[in-house]
Amino acid sequence: MNRTTLSLIAGTTALAAVTGFAALSQPDTPSTDTAAKAAAQLPVERTSLLCPAPSTSDLAETSYTSFTPVTKGTGSGGKAELRAATGESADPSADGKDEGTGKDGGKSGKDKPAKPVLTPEEPGKPVTGDSSGGDAPAFVGTADGRFAPGWTVQETTEVAAGTGRGLQGVNCTAPDTDFWFPGVSTDADRTDYVHLTNPDDSAAVVDIELYGKDGALKSAVGEGITVQPHSSEPVLLSTLTDERQTDLTVHVNVRSGRVGAAVQALDDKLGGDWLAASTDPSGSLVLPGIPKDATSVRLVAFTPGDADADLKVRLASPSGLITPAGHETVHVKGGMTTAVDLGDVTRGEAGSLVLSPTDRSVPVVAALRVVRGKGGKQETAFIPAARPVGTRATSADNSGKGSTLSLTAPGAAATVKVTASAGSEGGTPVSKTYTIKAGTTQDIEPPVPGGLKGTYALTVEPVSGGPVYGARTLTASEGGVPAFTVQTLPDDRGTVAVPDAVEDLSVLQK
Repeated sequence: MNRTTLSLIAGTTALAAVTGFAALSQPDTPSTDTAAKAAAQLPVERTSLLCPAPSTSDLAETSYTSFTPVTKGTGSGGKAELRAATGESADPSADGKDEGTGKDGGKSGKDKPAKPVLTPEEPGKPVTGDSSGGDAPAFVGTADGRFAPGWTVQETTEVAAGTGRGLQGVNCTAPDTDFWFPGVSTDADRTDYVHLTNPDDSAAVVDIELYGKDGALKSAVGEGITVQPHSSEPVLLSTLTDERQTDLTVHVNVRSGRVGAAVQALDDKLGGDWLAASTDPSGSLVLPGIPKDATSVRLVAFTPGDADADLKVRLASPSGLITPAGHETVHVKGGMTTAVDLGDVTRGEAGSLVLSPTDRSVPVVAALRVVRGKGGKQETAFIPAARPVGTRATSADNSGKGSTLSLTAPGAAATVKVTASAGSEGGTPVSKTYTIKAGTTQDIEPPVPGGLKGTYALTVEPVSGGPVYGARTLTASEGGVPAFTVQTLPDDRGTVAVPDAVEDLSVLQK
């Protein structure tokens, strides 16, 4: 499979941020005696993506895939592009005097900004790129017009040897101001970085808080971290505290500005992967897509408040919801990180973990550390608690082999349509419909475009029934090690609800 090689200044790792808006307005206070029309779902007009630097290893081989699904009502204009996060403004007319210089080896803001990369020509067809070695920078991306709704960028890195060896993958995600990462570690065998990427023209100020088994860890150097404009800052967690703990929760709180955030968790013995942020704290959580051949699954949970949480633990298997023997419930103390080893909980079948309150609902965040393989040939990936697929979700980087799509309907049964896009170098899109029974997880072999050449995207759209959660597992063989990475499939936020304008203009005069 041929891919366009990216220059080092445009080298691509993906931590992405998706934000959208629709440029419509409405009266501030419509009259209560005027019947309000139902809000219309319109395509977003602009989306931002933030991509972290993929690796510092000279053996790293990174591929990137950019894709926008076809969306009705978007018109014919627009573009999507990534630029290296080197502290330079994306605006060529900017003089850069107030710009900072990132740690990615970028030049000062007075130089011309990096050329954009991964610029697709049309929605519905992926575009790909490659980067080798450990010098690839982080990226800041924007898409507008017909390329904005559902824009997805996937970064996948293969590391042949050393700390973190194996397959590492991350979806580019939306900039935000609040992130929770249960499952990080400061153990001697672990090297965990929080990557912070700032897409804006002003500096962002960030606090990083650590919570262990006994509560908050003291860390003065985790406060007031400055991330310069259009730059990325990797923060090594072990430099923030002297305490060595196996299971920690990281809270990234942005005081000013906004950032994209992701954790790169590297293990000397068990490989490594990216840990994406857990969904917002909630009383009930779904962690979808545990590989059926997982040899070890570890649940890490945290509740941000003072109240304790008691959670019912269930596995959504192919035959229905079951309770793992010996792990019927888990007690999470307020403000403290709790970890539970679930062993080979899937026992050779597809599975997703479903957490729900036993009594009172207390907001919780959670993630799974999943291990495949045995002995010296083990590999690790992470599955955070996820949002449901919602209207639509996309996995951008797939090939003819090695991809598994896992879909879960924890409540009512659901019907979903899965579309395989055209290939990056040729192929015809194809769609299939699947029914997911209530309380089950189904691993499906995804459809493949006819005459596939290159890489393709998978788009999941619920048709009817209850909420659906999804994850895509990508596998590869690295010297006998069962390398893999898992990305959850939350709603792509490609549309926004916009109320219709009030027809009776007299209400504006009241």
